[in-house]
Amino acid sequence: MKETVHIWDWPLRLFHWLLVAAVVGAYVTGKLGGDLTDWHGRIGGLILGLLIFRIIWGFAGTTHARFANFFPTFGRLAAYFKGNWHGVGHNPVGALSVLALLAVLTVLVVTGLFANDDIAFEGPLFSLIDKSLSDKLSGIHALALDVLMGLLALHLAAIAFHQLVKKNNLVLPMLTGRKQVHKAQASSIPAVGALRFLMTVVISSTLVWSIWSGNVASYLNPVDSLQTAAVRLGW
Repeated sequence: MKETVHIWDWPLRLFHWLLVAAVVGAYVTGKLGGDLTDWHGRIGGLILGLLIFRIIWGFAGTTHARFANFFPTFGRLAAYFKGNWHGVGHNPVGALSVLALLAVLTVLVVTGLFANDDIAFEGPLFSLIDKSLSDKLSGIHALALDVLMGLLALHLAAIAFHQLVKKNNLVLPMLTGRKQVHKAQASSIPAVGALRFLMTVVISSTLVWSIWSGNVASYLNPVDSLQTAAVRLGW
């Protein structure tokens, strides 16, 4: 007998769909370029904020949002391939996919912070490195995009396989948060703590704002920091 239980909390679902929209937006604006290049950078900032949020939520979120709950250890992977894994959240292979996507997106965002397009765009941390290193990171940024496209294709293929072959809808639970599981496994997640959620949003937003406003670049560049201090002191 199966029972419908609450698996995915709403902050995790919100993160997921905002990330989907942001990745599509970043891809389109990056490919079209021109006047949309600045928007490509802005959307990259949104993706950075979402990634920071997800990392924090991976420790502060509810049960199935936490990395410890689904991290694909060797034991979990072995149990899955032997047919002995009976969890209700991400299965170990799905967890590998999630972590790979987060890792590649992190590489994309971090390299984008230092990248340039030789025309008009420079990442917010471009001034911290020389042009040659920025060019190399721009190349890695482009390569990471190709890797991301490959991972997304595999991700979509896995969703289709589960839907068509295993008759397991993976999309609906990420919309509603609810999933049918065996009664023996049924246990609803605890309520989302409002304070935890707000603190996670504040930390993520503050870090992104600090980077895009130039505060981080100024702090990390001691020469600029000393010059700024001298101006403020009237020297």
